[in-house]
Amino acid sequence: MTADTTTDTRQGSTDTLRIVLVDDHAIVRHGLRSILERESDLEVVGEASTAAEAEAVVDRVRPAIVLLDLKLSTGADTEGLELCASLTRRHPRLAVLVLTTFLDDNLVVEAIRHGARGYVVKDVDTTELLRSIRAVARDESAFDSHAAAAMVRSMRVGPEQPRFTERELKVLPLLARGLSNREIGAELYISETTVKFHVRNIMRKMDVGSRAEVVYEASKLGVI
Repeated sequence: MTADTTTDTRQGSTDTLRIVLVDDHAIVRHGLRSILERESDLEVVGEASTAAEAEAVVDRVRPAIVLLDLKLSTGADTEGLELCASLTRRHPRLAVLVLTTFLDDNLVVEAIRHGARGYVVKDVDTTELLRSIRAVARDESAFDSHAAAAMVRSMRVGPEQPRFTERELKVLPLLARGLSNREIGAELYISETTVKFHVRNIMRKMDVGSRAEVVYEASKLGVI
C-alpha cells in the first residue's frame, strides 16, 4: 500500500505554496499537514514515505516545496541525500527543505551540496518552520540556529584538516584493523550499508581512493 495521499493534481492559486511531505512516519506527516494547512498560503498536495513514492508524487503534482526527512524507510543513510539530488536535478525550480532529527556538520553541508535550500531539525518551533518554508519558496536559504552553527563550523575547517563525525572516528580504527564493512557493522551495531556510507565519506574528505590510503593518511593526521 502506497503512502501517497495526493489531494489534488491541479495547479492551485498563484498565492498558494504547494507542498509535498516526505517522511517514513505517517504520524509525522499527519502532524505537519495539520500545522501547515492552518496557513492560508500553504497547501499540502502530496505525501510519500519512500524515495520511489516521493519521485512519483513530485512528478505528478509538481509542488513548489518538498519537506524531506533524510532518514527514510530502507535504513540507508544516503537515501535522503540521493533523493534530494534526484528531485532537484529533475525539477530545477523545486525547493527542498530538509526537516530531520539528524544534526551533523557534514550532513548539513552534504544536504546543501545535494540541492537542498535549507535544513532544520524537527524540534524547531512552528514559527521558525513556517519562516523557513516561505524563505526557500523565495529562493532563499533557510537554516535553524543549530544547522546554521554547523555550517559555520564546517567553513572553518580547511581541506587539509578534514572534520570527521563521531561515527567516522569509530570507523577509522576498525579500518586500520583491516575489518570488512560487514565486520565493522557488527562491531558498531550498524548496517553494512551504513558502514559503506561512512567509508565513502571518509575517503571523500581525505581525497583518497582506497582503504589503505585512508589508514595511511589517518595515521599521519593522528586520528588513529
